[in-house]
Amino acid sequence: MKLGRSPLLLSAGHLFLCLTAIWVLTTADLAAGQRPGCPAKCGDVDITFPFGIGDECALHSGFGLSCTTVNGTTKPYAGTIEVTKISVPESKAWLNTWVSSQCYFPSNGTNYLNAWLNLSDTPFWISEVDNAIIVIGCNTLAYMTSSSYVIGCSATCTDVTLENGLCSGAGCCQADVPKDISYYRGYFNENYNTTNIWQDSPCSYIVVMEKAAFSFNTSYVKSTVFYDTYQDTVPIALNWQIRPWSCEVARKNMSSYACISKDSECVDTTHGKEKGYRCNCSRGYKGNPYIMGGCQDIDECHANYNPCGIEICQNTPGNFSCSCRPGYYMTNGVCVPIQKRSRFRPMPVVGASIGLVVLVIVVACACLIQARRRLRKMKQTYFRQHGGLMLFNEMKSKEGNAFKIFTEEELQQGTNNFSEKQVLGHGGHGTVYKGLLRGYVEVAVKKCMTIDEQHKKEFGKEMVILSQINHKNIVKLLGCCLEVEVPMLVYEFVPNGTLFHLIHGNHGRSISLATRLRIAIESADALTYLHSSASTPILHGDVKSPNILLDGNHSAKVSDFGASIMAPTDESQFVTLVQGTCGYLDPEYMQTCYLTDKSDVYSFGVVLVELLTGKIPFNLDAPEKEKSLAMMFMSAMKENRLADILDDQVKGEDNMVILEEIAELAKHCLDMSGNNRPSMKEVTEKLDGLMKVIQHPWAPQDPEEMEGLLSEPMDNSAIGSAGFFSIEKKAINAMQSGR
Repeated sequence: MKLGRSPLLLSAGHLFLCLTAIWVLTTADLAAGQRPGCPAKCGDVDITFPFGIGDECALHSGFGLSCTTVNGTTKPYAGTIEVTKISVPESKAWLNTWVSSQCYFPSNGTNYLNAWLNLSDTPFWISEVDNAIIVIGCNTLAYMTSSSYVIGCSATCTDVTLENGLCSGAGCCQADVPKDISYYRGYFNENYNTTNIWQDSPCSYIVVMEKAAFSFNTSYVKSTVFYDTYQDTVPIALNWQIRPWSCEVARKNMSSYACISKDSECVDTTHGKEKGYRCNCSRGYKGNPYIMGGCQDIDECHANYNPCGIEICQNTPGNFSCSCRPGYYMTNGVCVPIQKRSRFRPMPVVGASIGLVVLVIVVACACLIQARRRLRKMKQTYFRQHGGLMLFNEMKSKEGNAFKIFTEEELQQGTNNFSEKQVLGHGGHGTVYKGLLRGYVEVAVKKCMTIDEQHKKEFGKEMVILSQINHKNIVKLLGCCLEVEVPMLVYEFVPNGTLFHLIHGNHGRSISLATRLRIAIESADALTYLHSSASTPILHGDVKSPNILLDGNHSAKVSDFGASIMAPTDESQFVTLVQGTCGYLDPEYMQTCYLTDKSDVYSFGVVLVELLTGKIPFNLDAPEKEKSLAMMFMSAMKENRLADILDDQVKGEDNMVILEEIAELAKHCLDMSGNNRPSMKEVTEKLDGLMKVIQHPWAPQDPEEMEGLLSEPMDNSAIGSAGFFSIEKKAINAMQSGR
């Protein structure tokens, strides 16, 4: 089966899973608030406003549920999915989604169920904090595909010991859910099937489910126990927001503004590039901020503990106050006994009080010093764990090296404590913040989410190699921070956005073919350097237009190679976690789990097609044959329909021969077999040769003459350099003959 194209065999009773609720926004919204006469419960589940049974009972149709009785049990549903819990304070909802499975039975062969969940155009998205991608099986490689990412992992039972509760590759593996995911679909790599091991392990599974609800059991890989335990479905936690508007915009239309309780507040949310908001009760209040009078004062004095200790507690709206019990008075916030007149002098009491205060101060200082020591020790442990000593000594020995090891405090100050306002972008590996370091140097700080054990051990060595990269078309790695659990990377700041934004940003500017070709050459040259000229070959692993930045002169700078890997040297470097961006990911890498330099060539081929066509690499809303730009392009090339898919800005008779040459090069880059793809060096030379033909004023203007100039035969298995030299040689001959 090729991913997303071959038909699936479904066992009886299995259906595709789809959430089809549409988040409809109209200009005639009903006023926010609990609707009278609407049920507050469906079965055992509390239906809390803004949710409601039926659109007329909900804040708007995005929160409308149905209450259905199935097999004698009444349950709430969103579309076809059962809702199990709603939390207004957390702005979360819990649903049951189906399990993706691959099972082999001798009677009817391999059966697949590829479940999917689509939350597009709804107020919901998958919580990256509460959920995980979990794969179960004895010989399984499975992926979660979304509109932006392809993430999966492999599980095996060979030469490993399976343990209950442990999901790290032995019978079970898991991966983090990327941020802001609204759609996913489960897939299995057919090269890792259960045909040969069905007697010991008949089924494999992939699910996106709540981490707290899952604990691996070794029986899951030996039978259908996992499927039977969860009764076809698993719990998943979703985030939700009220509207795709900020608080500032929402308050301008009070008729639809949702935070209507007196003691409530509006909180801005961010889902991808979309701004939204939700409502909370103010501090000291609890309840439902979406209904009139829904936020009630918390009586702190009658909580499980008395916040005033043994003193008198007085509840106040949103707060409380403490007063002294009879016989005591308050001084400096402390209740002390009222001294009766007596012949005894107060000095002993005063002395004891002073001694007590001194003792408290000493103990507090000791605790503070101890806490600081623990923090310093923890930072030192992380520093050594990430190879900091080796990296420090290496940097010290190389005079003039600008690479620096930053402290966590420096980066916190430079990014305003990693403020959301400083965010430049989110990715599958982490978040990038804009920073301003001492000396007013603008930088980009990448804060990664996770790092595997192998990279922790090799991190220092990799930093030594990456710090030596010096190429005008590669974003300079300025340094790193090692005293945190997951190291942070500091890059030079590139101000002019990404190639993706230049192509697809609807900015109204026309991008000439020469500009597109120049950016392609600069990007290809950077990848050639990483593959061939760096002290240790480096595989980028995530080549895409969002990772090609543009400086003030619109020169390309390849970024995000800090998440790359050094070129594998033996089979022991087989990866258990497959990551990449949907539309750019090399299909051979997905099948073999081996990342090679030809994987980068494939991804660069997609970027070339992107430059030629102006289309996005993966469009979830397009017809099936047009979802993948690479597949659509290869089909057009095969049917000689290149002109139909070219960007109107570059299409023209004068450019057609050059465009066909670039398209032919992209076709070779996108070959399904890595062995048949050219190297990045050959790609760079080919593009450079085409640029020279465009730039020379003596280049023939007649399309037939241009075609003759570029008609040198090309080896289909790989693009050699002979073709480039013949182009230049013919051009020189043409100039000498006065053409």
